[in-house]
Amino acid sequence: MLSLSDVEAARERVAETARDTPLKHSHTFSAMTGADVHLKLENFQRTGAFKIRGATNRIKTLSTAEQEAGVVTASAGNHAQGVALAASRLGVDAKIVMPEHAPISKLQATQSYGATVELHGMDYAEAAERAHEIEATEDRTYVHAFDDEMIMAGQGTIGLEVLEQCPEVDTVVVGVGGGGLISGISTAIKAKRPDVRVIGVQADGAASLAQSLDKGEIYERDSVDTMADGIATRRVGDRTFEVIQERVDEVVTVSDPEIAMAVLYLLERSKTLVEGAGAAPLAAILQDRFRFAEDETIVPCLCGGNIDLNTLTTVIVRGLVETGRYVKLKTVLKDRPGALDDLIAILSEHRANIYRIQHDRSSRDIDMNAAEVELDLETRGHEHVADLLDAMEARGYDVELLV
Repeated sequence: MLSLSDVEAARERVAETARDTPLKHSHTFSAMTGADVHLKLENFQRTGAFKIRGATNRIKTLSTAEQEAGVVTASAGNHAQGVALAASRLGVDAKIVMPEHAPISKLQATQSYGATVELHGMDYAEAAERAHEIEATEDRTYVHAFDDEMIMAGQGTIGLEVLEQCPEVDTVVVGVGGGGLISGISTAIKAKRPDVRVIGVQADGAASLAQSLDKGEIYERDSVDTMADGIATRRVGDRTFEVIQERVDEVVTVSDPEIAMAVLYLLERSKTLVEGAGAAPLAAILQDRFRFAEDETIVPCLCGGNIDLNTLTTVIVRGLVETGRYVKLKTVLKDRPGALDDLIAILSEHRANIYRIQHDRSSRDIDMNAAEVELDLETRGHEHVADLLDAMEARGYDVELLV
C-alpha cells in the first residue's frame, strides 16, 4: 500500500513543476462556523488545480522507452491539464480524452499546454474506455486520473505542506471523486500525525464512497449529476479504496446548492475563485456535515479553481437564491391603468431592487381582464424575502415563487 516514503520521494520529483501553494487563515469562515478555518489554496497551483502534482510524479517515474512512446489519459479537465503540462515539460507526447461536455475553459487550457485532445462520451467513465483503446492500439502508457500509486503519492505532497504550514491542524477536509487526492493526503498526514482527522466530501449527485465503506466493497453509480465536475466520478478506484478504508476517518456529502453557496462565499468574502470540487470541503464545514469542536483548527483543501465562466454565472445566481439575495416571483394584476405602479410601490417600500420585469396579457391561464407579471428581484436575505411576500399577500396579491 502507498506509504509516506512514496509521498516524500514524490515531493522531490514534483518540486520543479508544482508550487507549494499558500495556506491562509480565514477570519470570515472562522466566524461563520466557530472553528479555526485555514484555507489550503491549491487553486493557486499551476494549471489551477492539484493534478499537476500526481501527473508529474507518474510521468517522471516512467522508463525512457515509455516516455518515448507517449502517454494517454482520460479526464473531465483538471487531470487533463496536469498531464498535458507535465508531459510538455518532460518532452513526452500526450493524448487526452475528455467527455463531450467538458467545460470549454478546461478543453482550451489542455490544448494550450500542447496535448492532443479527443472528445468522447458523456462522462469520465466513457472517456476512459476510449483512452484505454488508444493505449492498446498506440502502445502508450495510460496515466490514470486517480487509481495509481504514483498519482496518489504526488497528490499526497499537499498533506506534507499542510502539516508544515499549519502544525496545529486538527482536521483536514478533502473533496473526493476517484479518491487519488484524499488517498495521498491521508497517507502523508496519518503517517506523521495520526491524531489529525481526515474527512472526505462528495457531491450528492456523485456520491458512492459512503455506500462503498458501508458495504465493504466498491459501489458504482449508474451515472453522475453534479456541477462539481472535478469530483464527478461513478466510483472510487480499487487502490484508492483500500487506502481510504484504512486512513480516512469519515465521508460526508453536500448538495449542489450548498456547493454553489460555498463558491459564492469564497468569491465574495475571500476574493477567491474556486470550482465546485474545490468548494465542496468548505461547503461541508459551513453546513455542519461533520462534528467539530469550537476553535478546532480545520483545513479545507480548495483543490482547484478552473470553473467554466458559464457555470460560474449559474453558480452565482444559485448562490444568491440560496442566501435569499435573489428571488423570482409571479403574480397577477388587474389590467387597468396604475395597477403596475401599485405593485412597484410595495417593492419600493420594502427596498427590493428590480432586475427584470415581464408583463404578459396573453397567457391563457389568467382572466381576460388580467395581466401576469414576472419579477426578478434583488433582496437582502430570507427574512427580507418573507417580509416582502407577506406585504404583497396582505395587499391582495397571489404570489408564486419561481426560484
